Amino acid sequence: TYSVRTGIKAVKAILYGDLLMRVLYRVRPYEKVKDSANKLYDKWVNICKEDSSNAKIKTFKNNVKDIVKEFDNLELNNVIKPKVGLVGEILVKFHPTANNNVVDVIEKEGAEAVMPDLMDFVLYSAYNTTFKDKHYHTDKKGKFLSNILIDAVEYFRKPMKEALKESVRFTPPSSIRKLAEGVNGIVSVGNQTGEGWFLTAEMVELIEGGVSNVICMQPFACLPNHVTGKGVIKELKRRYFKANIAAIDFDPGASEVNQINRIKLMLSTAFKNLDDKKQKDSFKEAEQEAASVTEKANM
Repeated sequence: TYSVRTGIKAVKAILYGDLLMRVLYRVRPYEKVKDSANKLYDKWVNICKEDSSNAKIKTFKNNVKDIVKEFDNLELNNVIKPKVGLVGEILVKFHPTANNNVVDVIEKEGAEAVMPDLMDFVLYSAYNTTFKDKHYHTDKKGKFLSNILIDAVEYFRKPMKEALKESVRFTPPSSIRKLAEGVNGIVSVGNQTGEGWFLTAEMVELIEGGVSNVICMQPFACLPNHVTGKGVIKELKRRYFKANIAAIDFDPGASEVNQINRIKLMLSTAFKNLDDKKQKDSFKEAEQEAASVTEKANM
């Protein structure tokens, strides 16, 4: 039907956006040729826009593989930069005007921005019916349709996940069910106001994925985000002692200078932790080399 075709187009468009955002942010801070990442991104935006106007699945699969392949082969400088995860209220998180171009700020300061997918928020909204059905005995039809939506999205996501998993530089997103498991003992999945438990889940996913630096963005006085964002930072730091999390308010009345200063303060800790890790890795390599020399001498 027409509505199904429209749904397929919408899913394709969101997944294309998520993939392009994921690969662009991963390589742009390291590009060897200036603006090469943005030019490759612009090329694929035009291709994906055109393909999103139809409901064909085969072209989507082929484009996903080619996008990952081309960004995987982009020439990069061999440097290590701290990764900074971005989470928060959905508008502030994704809209450059709402967050004062936070991605640009992070990259200019010498770090790499890591943005979780928009599609995860859609899946979070659908997954919430599972809890409602179990505890509130709501309409079974809602749960059934939500599970169909989740399975359908994951079907479309499969080629994207496979391409990212097989790549050299990129990692695939987690399933919504795994994200829900990650908040056990921190917040209840019944906390569904605004971004709810999903905000906490994104922070857990980032930290466990090696992105220990996180900026949690929220509109001023956003109560849901203060509960599941700022409110869980202490527990996250207790569980993950390397976690470096900064909760920052973004609002027309908030000082942009204050926001940037707080980001810079968080980044100074991120760079210090990165230097400490480099020193430990170098020491470990020296130990291994010395052990190898000793072993050969004793043979």
